[in-house]
Amino acid sequence: MKNWETRVTTLLNIKYPIIQGGLAHLAYSELAAAVSNAGGLGQITAMSLPNPDRLREEIRKVRSLTDKPFGVNFAIGQHGRFFTDFLQVAVEEEVPVVSVTGGNPAPFFDELKGVNVKKLVLVSARRQAVKAEQLGADAVMVVGQEGGGHLGRDDVSTLVLVPQVVDSVSIPVIASGGIGDGRGLMAALSLGAEGIEMGTRFIATQECVHAHESYKQALIEGDERSTVVIKRSLGAPARAIRNEWTEKILELEEKGATYEDLKDYISGNANKKWIHDGKEKEGFGWAGQVMGLIKDVPTVEELFNRMIKEAEEIRQRWQ
Repeated sequence: MKNWETRVTTLLNIKYPIIQGGLAHLAYSELAAAVSNAGGLGQITAMSLPNPDRLREEIRKVRSLTDKPFGVNFAIGQHGRFFTDFLQVAVEEEVPVVSVTGGNPAPFFDELKGVNVKKLVLVSARRQAVKAEQLGADAVMVVGQEGGGHLGRDDVSTLVLVPQVVDSVSIPVIASGGIGDGRGLMAALSLGAEGIEMGTRFIATQECVHAHESYKQALIEGDERSTVVIKRSLGAPARAIRNEWTEKILELEEKGATYEDLKDYISGNANKKWIHDGKEKEGFGWAGQVMGLIKDVPTVEELFNRMIKEAEEIRQRWQ
């Protein structure tokens, strides 16, 4: 059975139900186009760019590299209404898909009234998924606590959370967190999801050109125990690779540090120090527990071919 059609592939007009996550400071035109060309949905991260004009450049660059659908991700949590000018660019450029992470999508959706664009929302709890559907989301991406970057506060795993959300909404559900191969794809589909979103696995690809080699190497060398959850004391838990920097953050949190005490340690600049500049001792890198499954840095196309082959073999066995 070669057919990978689900409500997600139909909604987004893609071949395979595989979506690339919004990856702060990493998800730009090269990676987005590669994922879309391979049959998935690639995304640009808007809020990591310095200004709306740069977003316009990235969107046009993606269009020069692929004629397939792609999305723009808006991580609105830390940015308040700052996203409005960026969103205007996405609307003007007629981007087919937008996704929202890390904040209340209501004001975001208000800006999109009457605009023909597919809207995805990343959620980390069942109640958020129900709310997203009520607000008009076309699909929800559900991230369990195995995921990298910002997570829910409830510590619920993807395996438990996905079927709960599937039972609670009528729109398509996309599983995220802990997925990095064809086995993860099939597991997600068997839970009732109609697609998957991957973040960490796409960092360790050749087209993720903004990720420093030392960061990619850490993803390969680490295992499922090589991550820690930081920022829990701030009510914003997020999973990163365990290193000296994250140990220092945890130590400060343990001592009751305030946001002011922590802000330089958890800033975007500290993140970029490692992921862009390779200075591992001066910063941190986001990653999910799936890094335990990452053993190489293939091209995106090679990764897709491998995943679909694995998934097809599982289908054969199940039949």
